[in-house]
Amino acid sequence: MKRIILVLILFTSIKSQAQLENIYGALTSYMTGSFSSEAQSKIDSNFYDIRLHMTPIKMGQEIGYWLYVEQAMGTMQDKPYRQRLYQVVEITTGKYESRVYEFEKPLQYAGAWKDISKLDSLTFEKLTQREGCTISLQYKDQIIDGKYENLFIGATGATSCSSSLRGASYATSEVVISSNKLVSWDRGWDIDGKQVWGAVKSGYAFDKISD
Repeated sequence: MKRIILVLILFTSIKSQAQLENIYGALTSYMTGSFSSEAQSKIDSNFYDIRLHMTPIKMGQEIGYWLYVEQAMGTMQDKPYRQRLYQVVEITTGKYESRVYEFEKPLQYAGAWKDISKLDSLTFEKLTQREGCTISLQYKDQIIDGKYENLFIGATGATSCSSSLRGASYATSEVVISSNKLVSWDRGWDIDGKQVWGAVKSGYAFDKISD
């Protein structure tokens, strides 16, 4: 019986290690694509129908996996209200960072998620990193319906991400990323720690609609 238990433990360890070998690839794959919160908005009127697009791009010789990110209301997809670049970097196996960058005159790049050539003139020197707004991600796995489900769970620092939007002093972001869904909870807080913008009850649940 002891030998059987030992074999089972060893088999589980080998299987988990095999999964970990390409976990960074899983994260970048999960983050790439188009996402929609339409289903959530139909269930709960506190949430809007928002479309999120994350498209891989090259950024010279800079390390990491780079994504152009565009977010817009479902009815106004040609007028995004948020545009960023994310630099996804592996720190150690199972631990990652998503670093956030802004750039000037973002609307000139609107729609670049479907025409990446619009970003040809955007170089690393034109980017401004949002210091303190990096999301630290941790790999987790769990068994659902008899099979492994890979999750990446992360957040910004408690008060490190400065924000002046709508009277905020700082912002926080919490995310849970899986193969077919991305849950993102962005909130702004004033100097006294009172929430001044963002969803109140929970994060936005974005279903992946295309890779």
